[in-house]
Amino acid sequence: MIYTFLATGFEDIEALAPVDIMRRAGLQVETVSITDEIVVTSAHGIGVVADRTLAEIDFDDAELLFLPGGLPGATNLDACQDLREGLLQYHRAGRPIAAICAAPLVLGHLGLLNDSRATCYPGFETELGQAQYTASLVEQDGLFITGKGPGAAMELGYVLVERLKDKQTADALREGMMYNFLMHNA
Repeated sequence: MIYTFLATGFEDIEALAPVDIMRRAGLQVETVSITDEIVVTSAHGIGVVADRTLAEIDFDDAELLFLPGGLPGATNLDACQDLREGLLQYHRAGRPIAAICAAPLVLGHLGLLNDSRATCYPGFETELGQAQYTASLVEQDGLFITGKGPGAAMELGYVLVERLKDKQTADALREGMMYNFLMHNA
């Protein structure tokens, strides 16, 4: 199971594009509201019905945790003590965590990115703790996969598919979703 955590003010495309891509790959992905409410309002005022609430999940069931960015979504994730504790427990178990845009700040504030390469939305580099900021579109280092911002959402989705499934599936999705056409004709 892959858990995608939604906080009020999450960036729509950063949450939903990777979820869509991973589901197309046949991966089990659930969206998780970090509040007691099942409907979470995005940064752009769109109400999204989450699959579960944080109280209903078990971090041990996950093969990946994913934190979308957006403001105030990322700061709301960072303020959620139950999520922070779950992230720490999950990391201690040696399992992968992905975050995009401003959301890597949660990992930085927990000290999880120290001595790792990471990327984030420009201006949030100072929130990454002792990470080496790379400014890459998507950065992978050990257990961490980070994305730069909204424009990196699809590439992050494909990278997650490649990591959790295989390169062939990720490449087929890039082709079938016309991502390769877009990237080569931009």
